[in-house]
Amino acid sequence: MLLLGANYMVDASVAIAKRANISNFIIGLTIVGIGTSAPELFVGIKSALAGDGDIAMGNVVGSNIANVLLILGITAAITPFAIERETQRLDIPVGIAASILMVLLASDSLIPGIAENTLSRIDGIFLVVVFLAYMAYTIVLKARNPKEAIEDADEQTASSLEGFHPAILWLITGVSLAALIFGGNLFLDNAKLLAASWGMSEAVISITIVAVGTSLPELVTAVIAACKGNPQLALGNVLGSNVFNCLFIIGVSATANPLTITGISWRDYGVMIAAAVMTFVVVFTFGKHKFDRIEGFIFLAVYIAYIVTLLMQL
Repeated sequence: MLLLGANYMVDASVAIAKRANISNFIIGLTIVGIGTSAPELFVGIKSALAGDGDIAMGNVVGSNIANVLLILGITAAITPFAIERETQRLDIPVGIAASILMVLLASDSLIPGIAENTLSRIDGIFLVVVFLAYMAYTIVLKARNPKEAIEDADEQTASSLEGFHPAILWLITGVSLAALIFGGNLFLDNAKLLAASWGMSEAVISITIVAVGTSLPELVTAVIAACKGNPQLALGNVLGSNVFNCLFIIGVSATANPLTITGISWRDYGVMIAAAVMTFVVVFTFGKHKFDRIEGFIFLAVYIAYIVTLLMQL
């Protein structure tokens, strides 16, 4: 329900927006960008409202780790690809900075006299504001190269539902939204039941099963893109998703209800930040400015080792 709901909501919303003569560029930045991370967003908000801060944070930490080590690892293992200069100079550093900023705001216990790690509403609003500032900068940057921006937007906003009647499009949007909400509730409730029945913490469940489950859209997109010889799409999708997760999803979740985090360890945060840094390191190793097949297998090996370490502690 999460995956199909996200897919059809994006398609229907894009078709509605095009009928309203909204530019493809704006549609790509908003509807498509948010839609691919809709599973994480709905799980995050539901977890926050239910008071499950570990699941909300663990979902983002685990998704970001899976996005880089698992998804980019698989993509590079299938077909090595070059890393564009703009990605090296902006997208990768922003991904690292977003990860570090989120971790710092969630680490109140580093301050003497504070025992509990909490993301307050003020923290959440700050993260959302930083995300909006980054989006505004991206729009200004794209405006300097309008031809490339238009081509990218046309590729992003192709919808399989463009010929449908508006009433049907609105119906599909409503049903898809309901599937996302109901699917998010089922996903969260059963993740907690699995954690209890398997003797696992909610943090471990969210970092592994929940995170990989909500990252399936990015995983499917990456594998298809790699097989079709367009791995750059996978890289852009992953980097964009990670920034969106750290700034917008955690920001909105904490704004909806402050998050108390008890089960996410420094090891988990460290692996997430290390994974982000590794995307920068590959620019200068083996095939320079290229994500090599060897690096893809290294990323996969690190991800497997991390998951095995988590499971061995149960």
